Order: sequence, then structure tokens, then C-alpha cells
Amino acid sequence: MALPTDFIGCEVRRFGMTKYLFLTGGVVSSVGKGVAAAAIGKLLKERGFNPSIQKLDPYINVDPGTMSPYQHGEVYVLDDGAETDLDLGHYERFIDTSLSQVCNVTTGQIYSHVIAQERHGDFLGGTIQVIPHITNEIKRRIRMVPRDTKADIVLVEIGGTVGDIESLPFLEALRQMRSDLGRENTLYIHVTWLPFIGATGEIKTKPTQHSVRELRSIGISPDVIIARSDHPVGEELREKIALFCDVDRRAVIPLTTASLLYEVPLLLEREGLGDFILDRLSLVPKEKPNWSAWEALVAAERIKRPKVRIALVGKYVELQDAYMSVREAVRHAALEVGVEAEILWLHSAELEKGRGWDELKSSDGIIVPGGFGSRGIEGKIAAARYARENKIPYLGLCLGMQVMVIEFGRHVFGSEDVNSTEFNRNTPHPVIDLLPEQRGVDDMGGTMRLGLYPCQIVQNTKVSQAYEKNFVQERHRHRFEFNNTYREIFGEHGMLFSGLSPDNRLVEIAEFKDHPFMVGSQFHPEFLSRPSRPHPLFKSFMEATAEHSGVRSDKSTEKVDAPGNLIPDSK
Repeated sequence: MALPTDFIGCEVRRFGMTKYLFLTGGVVSSVGKGVAAAAIGKLLKERGFNPSIQKLDPYINVDPGTMSPYQHGEVYVLDDGAETDLDLGHYERFIDTSLSQVCNVTTGQIYSHVIAQERHGDFLGGTIQVIPHITNEIKRRIRMVPRDTKADIVLVEIGGTVGDIESLPFLEALRQMRSDLGRENTLYIHVTWLPFIGATGEIKTKPTQHSVRELRSIGISPDVIIARSDHPVGEELREKIALFCDVDRRAVIPLTTASLLYEVPLLLEREGLGDFILDRLSLVPKEKPNWSAWEALVAAERIKRPKVRIALVGKYVELQDAYMSVREAVRHAALEVGVEAEILWLHSAELEKGRGWDELKSSDGIIVPGGFGSRGIEGKIAAARYARENKIPYLGLCLGMQVMVIEFGRHVFGSEDVNSTEFNRNTPHPVIDLLPEQRGVDDMGGTMRLGLYPCQIVQNTKVSQAYEKNFVQERHRHRFEFNNTYREIFGEHGMLFSGLSPDNRLVEIAEFKDHPFMVGSQFHPEFLSRPSRPHPLFKSFMEATAEHSGVRSDKSTEKVDAPGNLIPDSK
């Protein structure tokens, strides 16, 4: 078929046309599209393809960077500094890749770009409309993915639920993609929910039928239906969905809620989804799937292991998705060390009121994650003090490193006035201060120190033992930093600066000499942890926690390659 001019050079490759899989959701939100998309990406990667995944978010914000974690959950940061949806964390962890800013598109980005074009006069005075101008821009953003990531198969997930008014332009763009690219290069997957009626003991398919009808009214007929349920879906229900929704019987994929997140690709594989997708898109596997390592990973999670208690002292613990990557990094490290981590979700503001201390004191290790604003800060500082004074393993992430520094400054100077200028602009001891390049910045969105930056590891430190590398690159998201005015005096009192920027200007990692493990990183190591390759800092923290608790694991802790983007030793 003839291709539009703007496809030439972008879509056609030596091995043919890029294939696109579009995922929509039905019945309810939070049905699991993100995990399903990540798992499908894993199915394709196991068959030798190079998949990439894009999330289309219907909200009008340009990105989630300025949104409250209570509204959005975690903000996941990519190598290039893009602040994205937490689903991109699932994508990267499942298919073990590094995505880029083209992989998260919002309504805000689309309209901002089109309006800027109109102001520039690019439309020659024409009337700007949703169709074709907005839908063309959406399609352009989708087509950027294979060009930017070199993917041969692109999965595109639309946030929200079919029927949401804000999703309509995205759905229309997806409908047009089939006309542009042809049926042989596109496949629509609808992830839906099958409710269970307790009074009758039945799983109902009617909401799914209505959801598919709504999707068809827009012009999209799903090729695959992933039927999510908390209860097993029998063959009779599968055939009923196929009949009433007019899809192939093989294309109805039951997906019962899994007890283990990483089991989902195995469940989809057993249901034959990977083979069906390749058959439908006329693709031949480049490799035979080998699930042995992934099956071993899932099997290891099922094995009973000694338990350690990790206190996660945060500001948004009511919504655990706000710390999605931290939770997964803890899981990866615990599995590697051979222990089971029980996370105690402690609200830092409650610690300020004297509540939650029994749980904190019962913990074997303490993690203080990132965050913004003054609420709950004193509770985090108190947790850092308890860890330092009682020799409890401690891992501080971004703000967690900063409160560790503030607490130590109060100890060194004997004054509660030591603080960060983020929380007290007039503090006499600003041990944490604004980055110089952040001074005078007025816009809040996308203006922090974001993305991948190099870090030189100082030898003969706990951090150097953890990484076993001289240089690493890690993902950042912050405005404030350690104030170098205090580097000398803090060093004299026992703080080691074990990770520095290559120009020696910025403190990236700090630790204590006389502590079994108290480490704070200005970056977010959780973003580079993978199921089969836990991040070195999390792994070392978990080893220290297991030792502190008295747990002795039978599992070997031999050296493993550190995750993503590590620069080889200069030696």
C-alpha cells in the first residue's frame, strides 16, 4: 500500500514495516494495562525482537513533574531527564531497556506543540481542529518511537478507560493508524475487567461487552481481549466473550490477578498470547523463547526466606504507588540476598507526633525516600537520627540523603537551627542549599537537575565495595544539594563523601565511617534496579540489614553486573 510522505524513512526498515500494538482499557481504571503492556513487551523480547513501549496520557499537564504523588503516584525519571508516568518503570524493568522522552506523551504536550505551530503561522491561517491537526500530532509522536529507539515493534498504551472524554483524540488517532499502516501492521488489544458477583458466585462478561461496543462506536475493533479477573476464568466464559465481542477464541486471554507481579509474562505465555500476536502480524520469531531465567526468578520469590523488616519513612505512604520503584528495588535486592523484605510503611508526619516509633524501632533497616516540601521533614530527620545513633542500616534517596546531612549537622553544631534552605531560607547553617543553576528559575515544570549524570566513586568506601566500579551514571531529580562550605568540617567529624561529580563540585553520595551502613545518594538508584540485577546500593543495604537482623542466608552474594549505564573502569 502507498505510504504518506511523512512515513518514508521513519517506518520502513530493512526487515519491513514497524509493527504497532495499541492497548486500551475498559470497564474500570487501574485494570493493569501498564503491567500487561510491559509483559507483552517481554514476550516479544524473548522472541528476539526489539520492542519499545509508549504511554499516551490524556491529562492536560505537560508531564507529571508538578503533580502531587497523591494524584499521580510516582514520577519516573528517564536517562534523558523526562519526568514520566510510573508505568514506564514497569516497561523498563520487564524488558530491561532504557526508554526516552518520546515514550510518554500527554495531551498537554500535544496541544502546546500545535498551538506553538499556529502562533508561528505554520498552518497558513487555517482553522485548527482536533481532526486533523491534533490527531496528526498524536500520530507523529507515535511514529517518533521507532525512529528514536530503533524498535521493530512498538506498543502504545492509552491511559484511562474507553468512554473518557479526554481520551477521544487519542483513540481517533489510533483508529487512523490502521488506515495509514494497514491491518497487517497494527493490532488492537483491549484490557478489560470481569467483575465477580458474590451473591450469585458468578463472573460477569456484560461490562466487557459494553466496553467493546463503546470502542467499536469510535471505529476500533479489538483483535485481542485480555480479560482481567480476581477469579479463574473458565473455558465457557472465554468462548462467550469471543462470541459476543467478535474476536478469535485464541484472542481471548484470561489474566487472573497474580500473587507475584513478575509472573504475569509467564501467565500470558501459557495462554499463547505471544504466538498469537506473531501469527496475526505475520512475524517469524527470531529466537526461541527461553523462560528459564524468568521462571527461576518467580520460583525464587515463592521460596520461603528469612524475613527482615524495612521501615520506609515517607510523606505519601497512604498511596504506595508513590514509591513504586523503591518498593521494587527492595524486592530485587531482597531476592538476591536471599531474604524476604517486609516493608513497614511509616508516615514521617506521624513520627513527629510520637506515633509509629514502635514499628521504626522494630525494623532491621530504614529507607528514607525522596519528596518535596516541609511537611513531615522533622519526622524524616528523626528517623535518620535514630539510624545513626543506633547503628541501624540506613539508605537515603535524594531527600533521604539531605535529611541525613541535616541531622548530622545538628549533631555536629549542637543546634536545631541547621537546615536546608528549602525548608528554612534564613537558617544560619544551610547545609543543603539550592543548586547555583537553579537560582532565578521561576518555572516549576521540567527545570530541576533531571536525568543521567556521571558520578566518580571514591575508593575504600562502602559505596566502592557496593559498586565495584570507578564511575557510574545515575538518574537525578532535585533542585538542592550539599553545601560545600560544610564539606571539611563534616569530614572531620566522620562523614565520607564517597561519590562526587567528575569536577568534584557536587556531592553525589555520603556515608559514615563508623556505621555499619548509613549511605545517602543525591540521585535515585531505584530507577535503575532490575529484577535480575538489583541496584548495588540496594543490594548492599539489604546485606547490611540481613546482617544486623541476625539473618544468615544460604544464597550466594557473589558479584553481579550492576544495572544500566555504568561507565567501564578507566583502568
